[in-house]
Amino acid sequence: MKNFTRNCAAAVISVMLGSVSGQAIAEDSSKPIVIPTHNWSSQVVMAYVIGGIFESMGNNVEYVPADTQAVYEAIRNGDVTISHEVWQSTFGTSFYNAMAKGGIIDAGTHAAMTLEEMGVPQYVIDDNLCPGLPNWEALANCPEVFATADSGGKGRWLEGPQSWHGDQMPERLAGLGLDDKYMVKFAGSADALWAELASAKKDGRGVITFNWTPNFTDAEGFVFIEFPDYFDGCRVGDGGNGACGSPKGWLKKAANYKFPKTHPAAYTAFSKISFTSTDIGQMAALVDIDKMSHQDAAKAWLAAHEDVWKPFLQ
Repeated sequence: MKNFTRNCAAAVISVMLGSVSGQAIAEDSSKPIVIPTHNWSSQVVMAYVIGGIFESMGNNVEYVPADTQAVYEAIRNGDVTISHEVWQSTFGTSFYNAMAKGGIIDAGTHAAMTLEEMGVPQYVIDDNLCPGLPNWEALANCPEVFATADSGGKGRWLEGPQSWHGDQMPERLAGLGLDDKYMVKFAGSADALWAELASAKKDGRGVITFNWTPNFTDAEGFVFIEFPDYFDGCRVGDGGNGACGSPKGWLKKAANYKFPKTHPAAYTAFSKISFTSTDIGQMAALVDIDKMSHQDAAKAWLAAHEDVWKPFLQ
């Protein structure tokens, strides 16, 4: 793996040194393109992948950690240049609210479709640990399967960081009449979700956790819970597509409105970028399974998938 990483890095450096287009370098401003990083693997790796593409065109790039919701205001204000993973279910409202104020533009949509939802590892279904899953109604009959030492005798509902969805999951449990059987535990990070999945798999025990697709877990097998049609009280508002659960949705890109003028070549390439679920799952797996750094994962992915990203420059 070390030799593979070194070879990949060398290959990417070679790509970066080669000019994709002299015209592109001449046209774009020398001002850095500011790319935000959040707190899940695919987003951070993709930040460095896209940054690498920009750098191969001769552009300067900076990376800044940014809040997942406030980033759209930062783009409007010009503090951040782009956002490359705008998930409809979680960030769609913030994105459209920012667009309505002006200063941020829709820069296109990835090929990947998304889903962000609670679910269980495939073995929970295969081993029939909670008969009836993935239908949500089965959960009422098996909270003990998902109980942990810190869940007070209830099943544990492992949600992502509270900054992602606020109190959406506690409200959903109450609306579905499951709050007397399950308690919500907020994970501190995406890494905490993956650590719990790994621990539960090793012990062969049940676990309910927040997850999303595309993600590295697609290859290992993960089943999302099927929630009922929307009814008053099952959540604060219609989850989309008339569901109490989260809808399948798009994965968009956003940019500051000046980006097409200050960096016309980079913006043109960015608007063409369209990653598939497989692409995004591969990026996450390099970190979450192969344990590479985000930067090395991006270099490795770029080196191995020139056939995917080079057409975006044409």
